[in-house]
Amino acid sequence: MSVKDFLKALTNKGELEITVKGRRTQKTYSTPVWFVDQKNRIYLLPVKGSDTNWYKNIRINPNMMLTVGKKSLQVKAKPIEEPNQVKEVIKLFGAKYGADEIERWYTKLDVAVEIPLP
Repeated sequence: MSVKDFLKALTNKGELEITVKGRRTQKTYSTPVWFVDQKNRIYLLPVKGSDTNWYKNIRINPNMMLTVGKKSLQVKAKPIEEPNQVKEVIKLFGAKYGADEIERWYTKLDVAVEIPLP
């Protein structure tokens, strides 16, 4: 699938599904997440920050699958730990979902994830 087709499938969507490999079990598992797409990059914000299991997994193995509807894309995640960069991602999420929703659902905001699209 082309990146262009995948980005088109993201239009007007509030969440996508990520599939990662467990750092201990090596089994794959999927979970829905909120996202922001910006300039050929997708940003993710782990709900429990650095304590989120899928985030811990991508630190060991950054390969992941993004799925929206019937469209999937294999990508490589890049953890963001620098506080100012994390704050920028939080602002993007606040603009898309509302700052009150971010405060409501996200319990730890110390990391984010960037997914550069080829």
